Amino acid sequence: MEEDKQIYHAIYSDGHWENISLGDMINKGGAAGRIYQVKGYPHLVAKIFHNLNKSSSNREKLQAMLLNRPDFSPVMKDGQQFTMDDGHNYVQIAWPEALIENSSGFCVGYLMPLIDLSRAASLDHFMQKAIRRKLKLTEKYEHRLQAAYNLCAMVAALHEKGHYIVDLKPSNIFVYKQSMLVVLLDCDGFSICGEKERYPAEFVSEEYIYPEGMNENCDKMGEEQDKFALAVILFKILNNGIHPFSGVPRKQGFPNLTIQERIEGYHYAYGSWADLYQAPHPYSIHDYFMHSTLELFDRAFVKGMKRPTAAEWEKHLRYLLQNLRQCKKNQNHVYFTSKGCGLCLMEEKFKLDMIERQNLLQTPKTVRGLELDKITPEKVEEEKQQRHKKEVRANYITVFSIIVYLLVFGLSSFILYPLSSILKQLGIGLQIILVVFIMMGIHWLFKSIKSYVPFFRYDFLPLLLKIYAFICLLISIIVVNQVPIEILLLTS
Repeated sequence: MEEDKQIYHAIYSDGHWENISLGDMINKGGAAGRIYQVKGYPHLVAKIFHNLNKSSSNREKLQAMLLNRPDFSPVMKDGQQFTMDDGHNYVQIAWPEALIENSSGFCVGYLMPLIDLSRAASLDHFMQKAIRRKLKLTEKYEHRLQAAYNLCAMVAALHEKGHYIVDLKPSNIFVYKQSMLVVLLDCDGFSICGEKERYPAEFVSEEYIYPEGMNENCDKMGEEQDKFALAVILFKILNNGIHPFSGVPRKQGFPNLTIQERIEGYHYAYGSWADLYQAPHPYSIHDYFMHSTLELFDRAFVKGMKRPTAAEWEKHLRYLLQNLRQCKKNQNHVYFTSKGCGLCLMEEKFKLDMIERQNLLQTPKTVRGLELDKITPEKVEEEKQQRHKKEVRANYITVFSIIVYLLVFGLSSFILYPLSSILKQLGIGLQIILVVFIMMGIHWLFKSIKSYVPFFRYDFLPLLLKIYAFICLLISIIVVNQVPIEILLLTS
């Protein structure tokens, strides 16, 4: 290709420069540019932009990145810098080392460290058990927590320098398979803090956009976007890939909102307050998180609360890692509280659900008790007529029962009057307690027969009947105890 033959100038942050030439193309890269080897520099690669019309703005942004590098502490183990099994240091971010000019003086790209992605996997691959097994990734839950901690440390270091990732999502994050250290790519797409101005981000992805940013362009987004997206990723890591704004709609007929629409409506189903639109995912283990973890997620996702910073999450995850409890049943599991291992519980629930589904597949399929292969128009009509007769009979019985109910409670004063001497000895207090128990019994009765009584499908009629009974019982107490006469005697 033409790029292979050209001589470029690599200009470093201290002003010195050197000639470089490109080797083979490693990959076509993303939307921004291609990645090439650099001849004579085995540990560096060059990213050459597709679009050279933005040479001036690219130069300014890259210069700001070179002058304001984030500080990443070296990874230590046993008092020594942690390295790969071949002795090379772990590269955790594709931050520019030098900007690249062509022979005409245009900024065409930048040099960055070579990252061996064959040793890493995308973070979203760690979240689903089936994908972990397919790619032979670690099954240890603790390792995923370590990746979450390392991600928070990286984001916190960027925020300390005023830089924001903006397009923060699992598919843009890679994790070294052996160490759980995190790799951040495509840093030229970040929102970069320069000495005099900010150089905005270029992309942002749905399902990770914070609610207040729905009407904003990504060039206006900053730390709030990162804090929200980071919390979403952490929730997914801790909760086996479940998105914090996914769930089960509570009622049929509710509109089927997309994840981003649920974010916009603050439909967070796993917090201290129940969401009206949706219930939690049936395999969520959020109830087994520490209370302090749930509080941080509430702050991240509930409207009007102050989102936790990356540094706060880093501190909290360090505490979790230091206080994990080892599951005795499964060595890959750990848990947080005395409630026990939520991972084991959900795996058992999943197995039982799969067995139930298999049994359903083996059971003859029926409609209202009739096997599908035996249904004929005649049988459908016969079943329809029988169902109609049952409903008519149920309605007659219900009407008769309601009439009896109204008569009994309407005449309760006359029915109870012969027992007035006994009831007076009990006292008004005990009589009121009896009324309460009677009302509780009526409530339980109505609730029990609700599914069988067509008239009770709506709550309005049972409510009226309960109010009627309560008023009648109160009148009975007044009549039996001759309350007005006693009040007059007390005042005389």
